Amino acid sequence: MLMGLYNYWVVVVLMMVGFYIVIAHGNLIKKIVGLIIFQTSVFIFYISMAKVDGGTAPILAEGIKLYSNPLPHVLILTAIVVGIATTALALALAVRIKEAYGSIEEEEIQKKDNQDC
Repeated sequence: MLMGLYNYWVVVVLMMVGFYIVIAHGNLIKKIVGLIIFQTSVFIFYISMAKVDGGTAPILAEGIKLYSNPLPHVLILTAIVVGIATTALALALAVRIKEAYGSIEEEEIQKKDNQDC
């Protein structure tokens, strides 16, 4: 029973790994990678939920009674594109932070920011 739901176990493990990376690490690049892993787990979960056993592509033909909905897969493709754009923006911000503060470590950035006040 539990091994039949292996895709959900993969989702939970990836989600927790991504969440741990975001929480535990102070390096901005590592945080971005953690967010990417977390986002990927959400994609896998959404696609797993959309799977229809025995369903075929939504093309009208004789003898087919069960169709699979293509909308969730299209939404995931859109989410992947948005995720790539968000990742590119986050990496560009990390580069600008590195130029401005000389570091991408969260603690060092906060120390320098507090010194300026």
